[in-house]
Amino acid sequence: MEIDFEKMQGLAPAIVQDAANGEVLMLGFMNREALQATLNSGYVTFYSRTRQKLWMKGETSGNRLRLISASTDCDNDSVLVRVNVEGDGLVCHEGTRSCFTKPLATGTNGAAAITDAKPVTGVKA
Repeated sequence: MEIDFEKMQGLAPAIVQDAANGEVLMLGFMNREALQATLNSGYVTFYSRTRQKLWMKGETSGNRLRLISASTDCDNDSVLVRVNVEGDGLVCHEGTRSCFTKPLATGTNGAAAITDAKPVTGVKA
């Protein structure tokens, strides 16, 4: 199966999920080289958009992500990696297990309330 890296200028979102309990731990980006490094090494490697280089998650902290399985979505433009977390289990750079710890406020109908949104002009829905 080929990932369509060209939809996002050479990158694909990579969702990291705990293989044991299904918890979503983080989202990173992979290019073709990062995906190949992940599949070859058995440890999740991302492409850093800010540093513009590959980085293996946990290479300095010891909280590495050991690959259990990898799959793509129906459009072949995203990657889901199921992992076992090594080290002390803290995946986020803020010292938490998951990067998804900041709840969004919801409105009365259950829709997320975006408080810092700026109006968009010139866009037709």
